Amino acid sequence: MKINQLQIEIDGIDKEILRDLMEDARKPILQIANKIGISGAAIHQRLRKLEDAGVIAGSKFIIDNKVLGYKTMAFIGIYLDKASSNADAVRELKKIPEVLECHYTTGNWSILIKIICRDNEHLMQLLNKKIQPIDGVSRTETFISLEQQIERQIQV
Repeated sequence: MKINQLQIEIDGIDKEILRDLMEDARKPILQIANKIGISGAAIHQRLRKLEDAGVIAGSKFIIDNKVLGYKTMAFIGIYLDKASSNADAVRELKKIPEVLECHYTTGNWSILIKIICRDNEHLMQLLNKKIQPIDGVSRTETFISLEQQIERQIQV
């Protein structure tokens, strides 16, 4: 598999390392090394190569939003009055902590955002008081997620 950053060649060992770390980013390097049959130093070298090439962009902890009381996930299509409003709208959306993702899209909406809320009332407050009043937003279309059925990264 060739990745276009630095045209890095990813072999079977690299893929196995990536699969293990995608499953659990806290998995000890020596555990991966023993499983694969190479040294921990070799794993570190390969990880450095993958990071330098941009294949690995970091690692993160995954917080369970429901445990923190955020039970409503929604996707909101945002219609802008004109394309030039995009940068200002995104700047304002970044100020709203409940906005998890923001995408510049083709199709009917200019922007598609993913938000997390405590409940439907919280969602309504965000829409009415924070999202719809943003300069350049002409209207929104909201889709509440009933259940996230697939969550994954691309397979390597």
